[in-house]
Amino acid sequence: MSGTTTSVPAPTAPPHATSLFVNGLFPRRRVLLLVLSLLGGLLIAYAWSSKLADDEIGFRTASQLLGHDAKDTPLTGIASGVLFALVSGLAGSFTACNVAVFGAVGPLVGQISLTRRQRLAHALRPLGWMAAGMLPVSAAYGVLVGLVGTHMPQFSMAQTHGISPRIAQAMIVYGVLGLFMLALGLAAAGLVPDPLAAVSRRHPNAPLVLIGAMVGAFLIGRPYPLFRNLFRQAAEEHNPLYGAVAFSLQSIGNFAVMAVLFLFLSYTLSRPVQRWLATKPGRVAALTASAFLVAGAFTVIYWDIRMLGRLDYIWFPTAPWNA
Repeated sequence: MSGTTTSVPAPTAPPHATSLFVNGLFPRRRVLLLVLSLLGGLLIAYAWSSKLADDEIGFRTASQLLGHDAKDTPLTGIASGVLFALVSGLAGSFTACNVAVFGAVGPLVGQISLTRRQRLAHALRPLGWMAAGMLPVSAAYGVLVGLVGTHMPQFSMAQTHGISPRIAQAMIVYGVLGLFMLALGLAAAGLVPDPLAAVSRRHPNAPLVLIGAMVGAFLIGRPYPLFRNLFRQAAEEHNPLYGAVAFSLQSIGNFAVMAVLFLFLSYTLSRPVQRWLATKPGRVAALTASAFLVAGAFTVIYWDIRMLGRLDYIWFPTAPWNA
């Protein structure tokens, strides 16, 4: 993508920068950015190996942290469930369920300050706003699971024409989240009006809170085996408080790796790279747009198109290592 930018008035953008969008300045080659980002999301969805992410990384990491087999050892009580929630959240950071979380790192990196004294505050502030949106959603879903979880689609293992209720729920939830990320990416590139412009005028941090809420919403559709173990235990306990705490810890575990990555980038990006981002805000817009577009395209293609291909409803190519 070209580093040069052009000033273009945003159709509905406020006259100041929000937490995610630099209004009025967009990448010059927007169509090229869109095409390359969508192709990137498609290639990642095609190449993604759930066996590598879930088994080799997720299960092994959780088992090492817990000291026993994380997948097959039953949860025997609330205390073990709380520990399992945090550990499985950390271990599940690199699964297909959580790729969109890392899509949020790109927009945050664009906000890195040039001065060392300001870096910590500038790094912690957006993370705090994202956590403020994430935790209420996670806790609310935990309460719901504690109340009626055994009657929810995510609890069921039945199958109809190859699609179980929990897979159908995952396809719907991740499909909606992916489409919304695509809309944010198009807005950041200046290809469509910013859907958050009105609320951002009054509450500049609202986009960050919304992204955090999306991270919390990943649990609503998450079919990851370790999370499913936690979900079923929380549903069978019928304890809304336990559900809220356990699901909040799951989200914190997912969020922690992204937060550490962002803090690492905040303090290790060389000064020339920081200056390169800061001097031309259009570059920040390109980074923001590509992060959302790649993550959104991956989420929709992997959880809907590729899933339908695996179930033989449509054709979708299978990578040799996934055959």
